[in-house]
Amino acid sequence: MAAGGDSSVIRRSTLRQQIADALRDEVLAGRLPSGHPFTVKEIAEQYGVSATPVREALLDLCAQGLLDVEQHRGFKVHAFTADDFVAMVEARTLIIEGIFRSGAESALRATPAEVLVSIRRRADEAERAARAGDLDVLIGYDLRFWRELSSIVGNPYISDFLDRVRVQTWMFAVPLLRRTDDLKNNLWHGHSRLAQALLQYDLAEAQRLIAEYNEHSLTLVGKHG
Repeated sequence: MAAGGDSSVIRRSTLRQQIADALRDEVLAGRLPSGHPFTVKEIAEQYGVSATPVREALLDLCAQGLLDVEQHRGFKVHAFTADDFVAMVEARTLIIEGIFRSGAESALRATPAEVLVSIRRRADEAERAARAGDLDVLIGYDLRFWRELSSIVGNPYISDFLDRVRVQTWMFAVPLLRRTDDLKNNLWHGHSRLAQALLQYDLAEAQRLIAEYNEHSLTLVGKHG
């Protein structure tokens, strides 16, 4: 009996995560736009599951700042402003600077070769998607690249916070990018150069590229926000 109960909890927890991941992807792709309202029942029917894991998944996304609770009405996708975006860019910059200050070079030197190969592969795939103007693929590889890169310092709080901020910046930027006439030229594609600088322990060049990336992001909002 106890074992069966544990199995049920695991299945529900896994389902909760799967639903949260699927909905996050929908939000990032812009298929669930800012301000879009929905209920637990609607999502449960869409995925053919019970209400409990859906409600838990939606509350998880609220905790990540992606959804808002509508009192007595359900949930809606959070609407970020241009000022929010500028603050997010500042926050992610401070996080990355903190990573550099916490011994990034020694951490990189101590990182297993297969992890470094994976980071470089994520960077190359992200750059390839950016140059092709494939926004959905770019977002996936970009998030994985930064998640793996930030994990080298061995502090899950840093990794989780950076990932959350990066998801939120993409959430704001995607609608702007989709409205541009020349998507390819509005996507930053310096991932491979950044990875190369880091793998050569050239932190000064890495910081220069990150500053370039941040300037690119802020210019995008200035042009299209």
